[in-house]
Amino acid sequence: MWAIIGGSGFESFDEFEVVSHENRHTPFGEASAGLARIKIAGEAGLFLPRHGSHHELLPSEINYRANIFALKNLGATRVLSISAIGSLKKEFKPGDLVIPNQYIDRTKGFRQHTFCGKGVVGHVSLAKPVSPELLEWASKARSQFSWDTHVKATYICVEGPYFSTQSESHVSIQQGASIIGMTNFPEYALAREAGLAYLPACFVTDYDCWDDEIPHVTLAGVLEIMRQNKLKAFELAKTVFRQAKDLLPNGIPDQGLRHAVFTSPEKISATDRQWLSVLQK
Repeated sequence: MWAIIGGSGFESFDEFEVVSHENRHTPFGEASAGLARIKIAGEAGLFLPRHGSHHELLPSEINYRANIFALKNLGATRVLSISAIGSLKKEFKPGDLVIPNQYIDRTKGFRQHTFCGKGVVGHVSLAKPVSPELLEWASKARSQFSWDTHVKATYICVEGPYFSTQSESHVSIQQGASIIGMTNFPEYALAREAGLAYLPACFVTDYDCWDDEIPHVTLAGVLEIMRQNKLKAFELAKTVFRQAKDLLPNGIPDQGLRHAVFTSPEKISATDRQWLSVLQK
């Protein structure tokens, strides 16, 4: 089953059919408000607004562990992660969709970024953080869209809530990043631990601040582009639910904690074994 995580500007979609609102409680705390079972194009799925139903959570305040655990526990096997991002390349224009395949983490350590710890040690590979099968599907499907779509790019994740200084923007480019955002880490890493296939859909709202010949990012400008991008995001979601419903139906459990826990099972507490069993399904 597909789950959608909606980011800034994508907290709700009037076209969704909401079937039921779900319990947000997990062993890792409360998932973001607005967790629901939905239907899109006749297909069942899950929806979770990353920042909460009223955009009340800063990027650093999001309980990423609870969000991913809740989706996994409710039957999700694949995640369509929708977010707003800044562009670090002129050819990635506001309004474009970028589907990154690589990440650079430049957050500051405030986020709970792994299910492991406190008696459970696990090491998963993030060499290819985005499922290659989903990238291949996206590359073939992009010709259907009425907007420009770029498949494969490097996303640099910053702490926020501030937008970059100009020096930081230039450093991000020097590090090889093409787009910049505040929320995909640790989301993609936790999805990998949970064995969920992950497909990020990043809609460009601005050009950050690396070029003085282009107006620098402002909230007012971002909000206007977000309004336009929301319609595109729903079209993308419908296409994913219709055309990618048979891709990776069981997620990627061979790459999750099912095979990556280093601690001997007999040394793991009963409480930890209980939540671990959910992620290892």
